[in-house]
Amino acid sequence: MKYHFRKYKKLYNGLFYFIVLTAIFGYGLIAGRFHLFPYMLINKLIKPTALYDYYEKIDPMIANVDVLSLISIKTENDVHKKRNDLIQYIWKDKGFPRTKMPRSIKEDYKDNNFSGLDNLKSIDRVEVLMAYGLNSVIYHFHPIKSNNKLVIYHQGHAGDFFEGKDTIGFFLDEGYSVLAFSMPLSGLNNKPTVNLPKWGPLTLSGHEQLKFLQSADFSEISFFVEPLAAVLNYIEKKYNYDFVSMIGISGGGWTTTLYSALDIRVKYSYPVASSTPLYIAFNSSRDYGHHETTKPELYRIANYLELYILGSFGVGRRRLQVVNKYDACCHGGIKYKTYKDVVKNVVSQLGKGSYDLLLDETHKEHKISEYTLQKIVKELNEK
Repeated sequence: MKYHFRKYKKLYNGLFYFIVLTAIFGYGLIAGRFHLFPYMLINKLIKPTALYDYYEKIDPMIANVDVLSLISIKTENDVHKKRNDLIQYIWKDKGFPRTKMPRSIKEDYKDNNFSGLDNLKSIDRVEVLMAYGLNSVIYHFHPIKSNNKLVIYHQGHAGDFFEGKDTIGFFLDEGYSVLAFSMPLSGLNNKPTVNLPKWGPLTLSGHEQLKFLQSADFSEISFFVEPLAAVLNYIEKKYNYDFVSMIGISGGGWTTTLYSALDIRVKYSYPVASSTPLYIAFNSSRDYGHHETTKPELYRIANYLELYILGSFGVGRRRLQVVNKYDACCHGGIKYKTYKDVVKNVVSQLGKGSYDLLLDETHKEHKISEYTLQKIVKELNEK
């Protein structure tokens, strides 16, 4: 009898441990897939160690690139030509949309998601309508106590600009008015269904699908920058801000890089954790990016190095690119050292504007940190 008891006890214990281990393993798979606890904690703790080479080293293939040879901008005329060629590619023969205006503006709009912001007076909801029925919903935040300066905040691929509530609140507290944008098909923006000749209906849910709208007469890249142009046209007519600056995170930083290269109304630009020159991205899956960030036709006209220069060039203009060294997502490390001084010197030799790069080592996240915000606002408050 005792023999049978011990026999079944071992069997039950074995079955129990098997069930427990299976459950732990199963939860581990689910936690990894959907980023449940303790995924983020473990990710933050081990990633910098596991990716030491990514954060602390420069691959010899990258280090040996002749970066200056990749830049075809030598004179002020080269700057203007590059900018005009970009505008021609994005908007074709229509030119830069200087007369385009928002479809609608709802003043004193109520959104409880932004309640509790200390220096918030009111919000205007602005909508821009574009080709194929795509829209862009923008919020214009007005501070109670204003310094008469405007900051554009652009959210990245994470979604709604509500993700940047803390950043928006930070600038409001400093007296800045804020325009908040999301990327196409994200946040409050719609995801329309379009009927494509020969292919049929397509519901646009991601940026990769936008390539199917490209034609000889239309570039899908316009979706990323046209809302900015339309809203700034409206702002110019109604307000008299001292200057316009722009800050973006991730894909919003990429938009900051591209748009400030196109429109000199953006005086000061601060792209954060946003783009990597393609000679670096080609050698790092973490930095390779999305459809719009790797589109060959666009970057044949102006590569990232040249976009940095275009966004910096102009009387009194300034670009400060921010790299999160230990970014858990992308665009981190020290590979910026291969191009920072080269770009800075080209802008300096052109004689108008300035470029610099800020390395943020204070955190391990894909975000705009308090350290970066304090650096930016210190610069802006001195303007």
